[in-house]
Amino acid sequence: MKHRNGFNPLDRDQAHRKALKRSMVTSLFRHERIRTTKAKALEIRRAAEKLITRAKVDSVHNRRIVSARLFDEGIVAKLFNDIAKRMQERQGGYTRIIKLGERYGDAAEVVILELVDYKLDTGDKPGKKEKKADKSEKKSKTKSDKAKVKAAE
Repeated sequence: MKHRNGFNPLDRDQAHRKALKRSMVTSLFRHERIRTTKAKALEIRRAAEKLITRAKVDSVHNRRIVSARLFDEGIVAKLFNDIAKRMQERQGGYTRIIKLGERYGDAAEVVILELVDYKLDTGDKPGKKEKKADKSEKKSKTKSDKAKVKAAE
């Protein structure tokens, strides 16, 4: 039975578990998406959702509490100025867990933990398409110019 088990100790002592949670929550807010095991993701999700809820009300007290639980002050600013503003209408459920399968070495279940409004970057940059279009237009112009010259002769 799971009565009175408030958290998963993750087979670590208290200091190691606290450092693990702090670093993984900081990474989650920095990259907005991390790949980890399911057991860690469930614990990180609990901590991250509490911090996002806290960050929705921007006050000195809340900033101090959040900065005590994260490693980087820049990430604290990102949480309050960017992430919390995007989650303002949500009442909870700020993260999602996507199952990837089992890890080859030890068969641990691997998941992706991400913020719900995470947008996957396709890698296509708008400048590249424009450059390709410009090059094709130049080629077509040169061909048409050559055709005009031949017609004039």
